[in-house]
Amino acid sequence: MSPMTSLPEDIALDILARVPRRDYPRLSLVSKLFRSLVSSPEIYARRSSLGCTEHSLYVVLGVYKGDVNLYTRIGHRLVLIPGLPAMPSFGCFVAVGTRLYVFGGFEEMMMTSIAYSIDCRSHTVQPLPSMPFPMCNTFAGFIDGRIYVVGYDDSSRLKVVVFNTETQTWEHEMTTNLAMEIGRLSTYGFGGVMGGKMYMRGFQNSFVYEPKERKWETDEVLNSKEWWGNACVVDDVLYYHDCSENKLRWYDSKQRCWGVVKGLEELLDEMINFGYIHTVSYGGKLVLLCPKGKFMEVKREIYCAEIFLERCKGGQIWGLVHQACDLFTASGKFHITDALHVVV
Repeated sequence: MSPMTSLPEDIALDILARVPRRDYPRLSLVSKLFRSLVSSPEIYARRSSLGCTEHSLYVVLGVYKGDVNLYTRIGHRLVLIPGLPAMPSFGCFVAVGTRLYVFGGFEEMMMTSIAYSIDCRSHTVQPLPSMPFPMCNTFAGFIDGRIYVVGYDDSSRLKVVVFNTETQTWEHEMTTNLAMEIGRLSTYGFGGVMGGKMYMRGFQNSFVYEPKERKWETDEVLNSKEWWGNACVVDDVLYYHDCSENKLRWYDSKQRCWGVVKGLEELLDEMINFGYIHTVSYGGKLVLLCPKGKFMEVKREIYCAEIFLERCKGGQIWGLVHQACDLFTASGKFHITDALHVVV
């Protein structure tokens, strides 16, 4: 028996808590003790108390005429998480604490009311109470302990349902009277949460949902740009890639103004040749993800660029590329459905 595996369990736990999570799969092969420790809730509580938590990137990939699966970044690779059910198509994903929540969408061509969470420490699934009714083309935002899910029911009515993450129960529901005005909200998508409000883009207009008063609003300045489903929010500023002009634009909801991120021209000139650019909020930074190669190619990679953001005097925002690399090689017929940031 090696000296490490013969240590008292509490000391071994304290040592393993300091090891990067990317090494846990290999450590679990060392012994039954290690396998038990690296999958235990205690090691994550200890990591948290030691300040050893790490930022983790999760990417949802949809395969052409196939499953939607969840991957996580380990080093410079995206690794499929085994043992999870196939993710629903046209559902929504939201990160809260150390968990990813999954709601609605389609399963086997049927609209579903499915709801479950994934513990990102152990990658295990916890079933949740089903949604009040089946919904698809859903978007979700986390505000003050609740997840607000916006989407369409099976009668094509736009609704909002609310999941309380503390009580793990569903609360009130609301049918919006702006359904006809909003039109096909799902055509473009969800930007994120800023100042306690959800920002969404419809087919022609932008809309803001204020949950405290259960009220829909419009924002003419926000509406002046055709931002869409590749948007995200970093520090209460919305970012999206304008593919028509190949610029990374930002919108400040407090100042109610648009701007362009400076300093990324060379990076964007390179990435625009790859295709659709997906933005992700990542621990105060911005991550750009983009599939490389043609959609039907046998092998494709996902290009990943991590960006530091700095706000200068005069209100300009500059971007500095922290690192950029190819993450993943896989069968070619996939697309990025979503990407999320979790701290574990």
